[in-house]
Amino acid sequence: MKLGALLGMEVGVEVGIGVGRRGRLGALAAAAGTAWLALGAPAHADTYFLTVAGLGGEPDYEQSFRQLASELDRVLQGPEHHVYTLSGPGASRGHITQTLRDIAGLAKPQDDFVLILIGHGSYDGFEYKFNVPGPDISGRELAALCNRIPARRQLIVNTTSASGASVAVFARRGRAVIAATKSGTEKNATVFARYWVDALQDPTADVDKNDAISALEAFNYATAKTAAFYESQKRLATEHAVFDDTARGGAVRVASTETGAGRFLSSVVLVRMGSARAAAANPAKRGLLARKEQLEQRIDTLKYERAALSADDYKQQMTQALIELAKVQEALDK
Repeated sequence: MKLGALLGMEVGVEVGIGVGRRGRLGALAAAAGTAWLALGAPAHADTYFLTVAGLGGEPDYEQSFRQLASELDRVLQGPEHHVYTLSGPGASRGHITQTLRDIAGLAKPQDDFVLILIGHGSYDGFEYKFNVPGPDISGRELAALCNRIPARRQLIVNTTSASGASVAVFARRGRAVIAATKSGTEKNATVFARYWVDALQDPTADVDKNDAISALEAFNYATAKTAAFYESQKRLATEHAVFDDTARGGAVRVASTETGAGRFLSSVVLVRMGSARAAAANPAKRGLLARKEQLEQRIDTLKYERAALSADDYKQQMTQALIELAKVQEALDK
């Protein structure tokens, strides 16, 4: 898209020049965190993924958990992605520990790390545990292992029953946490994992139409689909997904420009599609793609900071960022 057309579409009602940027500016799901910008957006960061399918307990659950993990293993493959998947006997406490130690030895501070837990969890009122073959592994043990991974940006997606009890244990600055349940007392098997995996494969999850699905977009998609499932079954919902990406205000269910909830989560790109995936696979365009995503984060962060800026300052910063974004987009389109 030409610079003039993109600029005219981009600024929209935000600064009074036009509407749109293919929906990016208008989508709350695209809002990026100041914390991420403070840490910096490296041009060549890798992402390390570890998916663990825990103990099923019953054949149907066992098969379902393994299938979801296998789907994720396929979907998450991509340029600069390092994908690890543990299931069945390989998902033991010992194997999880060793794999996280291996990742700790490979990941760099500028990289991203994503841990996805699929299965059953338990909470006895004091401690959350992830059910795996052999001795279960506690949330505290997992948190300690993740703390040793040098990647400054981390995401833990706990889709298990009772997962809400793990949020406070996992929470820390630079780490977003998603849980399928709002507390440790929601102990029934969850369906959130199914829709989380679907979110990373369904183009409609890409609300801002930038050919990338962020963790916030996936969360919103899976949450909506989970609610629709219980409504269609005419059943009382036994799970209510939450997230915490500020490490200070506790878990919430929706993003907010007032509290900043969702800013960091929206900056974590999980999968790229179409032109973005092609650019990520092209060494000549990889740096441009990283700059584009950094600028998109800056633009959306300005929306969160608008109340603290004068109208002129906001318009000036937004226009400057949009002009540079348009130039980067033109270079990517060539």
